[in-house]
Amino acid sequence: MSKPKVFEKPIGVKDYLPGAVAKLRHIERQVLACMQGWGYEQIMTPTMEYYDTVGVASSTSDQKLFKLLNNRGTTLVLRSDMTSPIARVVASLLKDADFPLRLSYHSNVFRAIEEEAGREAEFFQTGVELVGDSSAEADAEVVALAIASLKAAGVERFKIAIGHVGFLNGLFEETLTGREEAQEQLKACLLGRDYVGYREQLRKLALDEPVQRELEGILRLRGGQEICDHALQLSGNAKARESISHLCEIWDVLKAYGVCEHVLIDLTMIGDFSYYTGMTFEGYAADLGFPVASGGRYDNLLSQFGRKAPATGFALKTTRILELLGNEADEAVQRTLIVYDATGRSEALAKAQELRGEGVKVVTERVNEESMEAYKAIRLRGVVEEPFTYKGIAYTGFDDFVLKGGSAT
Repeated sequence: MSKPKVFEKPIGVKDYLPGAVAKLRHIERQVLACMQGWGYEQIMTPTMEYYDTVGVASSTSDQKLFKLLNNRGTTLVLRSDMTSPIARVVASLLKDADFPLRLSYHSNVFRAIEEEAGREAEFFQTGVELVGDSSAEADAEVVALAIASLKAAGVERFKIAIGHVGFLNGLFEETLTGREEAQEQLKACLLGRDYVGYREQLRKLALDEPVQRELEGILRLRGGQEICDHALQLSGNAKARESISHLCEIWDVLKAYGVCEHVLIDLTMIGDFSYYTGMTFEGYAADLGFPVASGGRYDNLLSQFGRKAPATGFALKTTRILELLGNEADEAVQRTLIVYDATGRSEALAKAQELRGEGVKVVTERVNEESMEAYKAIRLRGVVEEPFTYKGIAYTGFDDFVLKGGSAT
């Protein structure tokens, strides 16, 4: 392997320049403020965790975990999500806290990728966990909050697709009894949105025509509340019917929130069967092919840390939202330029401190022969009424302390 050049970095990670950082922090602040308004308190956890605890409990497959050894030879992992670390905290530091717990976060997470996949190995998530409430009200709350958070982030056109893992589990148990391998193959196709592969797998199973038609029909189960009504007629399995009834309750609560225009029931939207236990959802922006939000119910995770409790939550893909908003025009930066010479230094720097105390962004520069011509051009404008550019930086305010300490404006 050739030695990397001094300016190279590992595949899957990126540098964020000031403009991108400003946008990312703006998204973060707006979303966390929205979450705080819903009663969620921010939490922070370590970047590294033990593999045998958080790593094993994570929804991330083992081959996608970044693993490292400490000086004692113990295997650690870089966090691949925030849900498992928060579950650890809820079961330990917050073990005496009453349920429900409403926690929010903004963090970078790490997932090993194949180099040709073109995906990020490090990215940012902003999300919430609602722990200790198993109701449809709780599921609807996190969906409604995901919608409010996307709006707070600046995403205007999007849809939230919600499903329930119990529906397909029940339907497959009813129609493919004892054929676990076939069930897993069909689930894998749906998880990967491979509908062509799903139909091909069905044909290979040589099912009776009514069963074949029924299982192909779930691909058309997308829409509003009428989908719930139709699905209740599709299966007599108790688990499937209970799952659909739960989705119907969620829909009723979302109607009360007034957000159903953003929601689509999609019974092929199943999430990771090994992790999610109930309602699951993804949010898609109109101008981006990847999901910008995902979440659902995971009632089995907390028991792995010794405190059994139901839980539901979601994460915004903050980095993808940044990509989505990247082509929009920047808001005008409120920044003031103060220039001075040797005689005006004290007065200029005192003025800068005064303005900074008032919350104004201020850049100071001592005038020398090289910058004198650019400085004179600004000074000749008189009172600055419109944003201007000086040495590649935009400013909305200007003052100078040149010529024996006197302000010339």
